[in-house]
Amino acid sequence: MNILVTGGAGFIGRWVVKKLLAEGQRITALDDLSNGRLMNIDEFRDNPDFLFIEGDIKDRDTLKQVFAGGFDLVYHLAASINVQDSIDDPRTTYENDVTGTFNVLEECRRQNIKMLFMSTCMVYERSLDETGITEEHPVKPASPYAASKLAGEALTLSYYYAYGLPTVVVRPFNTYGPFQKSSGEGGVVAIFIQRELAGEELNIYGDGTQTRDLLYVEDCADFVVRAGRDSRANGQLLNAGLGRDVSINGLARMIGGDAGRIRHVAHIHPQSEIPKLLCNYDKARELLDWQPRVSLEEGLQRTREWMIVG
Repeated sequence: MNILVTGGAGFIGRWVVKKLLAEGQRITALDDLSNGRLMNIDEFRDNPDFLFIEGDIKDRDTLKQVFAGGFDLVYHLAASINVQDSIDDPRTTYENDVTGTFNVLEECRRQNIKMLFMSTCMVYERSLDETGITEEHPVKPASPYAASKLAGEALTLSYYYAYGLPTVVVRPFNTYGPFQKSSGEGGVVAIFIQRELAGEELNIYGDGTQTRDLLYVEDCADFVVRAGRDSRANGQLLNAGLGRDVSINGLARMIGGDAGRIRHVAHIHPQSEIPKLLCNYDKARELLDWQPRVSLEEGLQRTREWMIVG
């Protein structure tokens, strides 16, 4: 297959690219490098089935040129991804995550190309019990990031219903692993491990009782690739997570060990915090025969080893 991955130089994007290349697919990765990094895709540069294009999904002319060769499938992962940045600068998040998604959908519609849209668990209201969050769970746009992702979801599914375009929306829960940034907002796992290795304190926003369902990145990439390929996912919205949540306090203890190195600090944007995130991925398991393979303990160890070597 000839496949386009927007955001292909990003954290999750590069793992999606890696998996697809391992399957023998021909991959074009489009990324403006605002979040993605060239180091993420260095290992693919000599692969004859891989092409990297630096470009912006907001630029319609760029997209027309990229799509001129034709694709069999599009994985649309390019986005502004930081909750805090979206609160500070909502326009940029809206333009990237809504206008950019519209532009990609329009190109897919012209050529009748299936598109997978990468959303986020941050669109959800808190989990209320231990059964976890299903796809029917209430949503709560507590940040412009969440609102923009919900708008992107609605646009993506509207093209399925209005035009018969094969589309699918995926909502991975908090994804972590090698190649995730440990600077800025980054990912909590990467930040904690980086600070632990440097002998620094682990800073936690608020009281640390908020929980996250942490999905190892290779499990996430496997889910994304399956959902894009499987026609049973067309018109669907699908969760993916570990099915186990951990408090940020508990995560800090798992990574840092020494409770004396944990420090609680004032939350920058407490209004965007979700107190409990726990994934119910029954739908993906039944529809795609997918389930995570990497435990939290193993995933943390793999990530730590990569950060030591890298």
